[in-house]
Order: sequence, then structure tokens, then C-alpha cells
Amino acid sequence: MFALFTWPGYQERMTKKIDTAARDLIRAIEKHAQLSGLKPVPPKKVARAAVELRGATAAYTAVVEERTGQVNPFIDVLDAGTVDSLVRERDRLAKKARKAEKS
Repeated sequence: MFALFTWPGYQERMTKKIDTAARDLIRAIEKHAQLSGLKPVPPKKVARAAVELRGATAAYTAVVEERTGQVNPFIDVLDAGTVDSLVRERDRLAKKARKAEKS
């Protein structure tokens, strides 16, 4: 595999936490791309890679925000309808979990 994002001074300009999160994100992107490019595409493996990619993205954005105060660079990737749908789904799952704990 090749490093997707390399340029002169790349390593020197990043803190250790951001560097680790960026490396994990790059690996997750490369893995997802590699699996998505297979013929036939293995749906379960691609789904697992997508979960890893979302986790790596969340970890990266959290570290960047913590260390720099900058907002999530992927904030505009989702449209408002998708965000609303995800919020409703999260709330529904949380309500279901609370209900299960009570029983």
C-alpha cells in the first residue's frame, strides 16, 4: 500500500495524537477503497471497512477539534435531512436501550 497523503514536512507539522489519528484514517480509507474495488465486491467486508472508516473519521475529527479548536472538516458532508434522520435513529435506539434496562 502507498501513503495517500504525503508531502514535504508532513510529519514535522503534526502532533503525535493528530498524526496517529490521521494515519488510522488513511489506513481506513485505503482499506475501504481496496475492498470496494474488488470484483465481486464482498458486501460484509466492505460494510465492516465502512464502520472502521466512520470510527477513524470520528476519532480524527475529535482529536483535531481537541488540539486545535477547529470544527469538524467533514461537517458539510451530510445534508440536513440525513443528519435529522440519523439523530432520530440515535434517539430511537437510546429509548429502546433505556426501555430494555428497565425490564
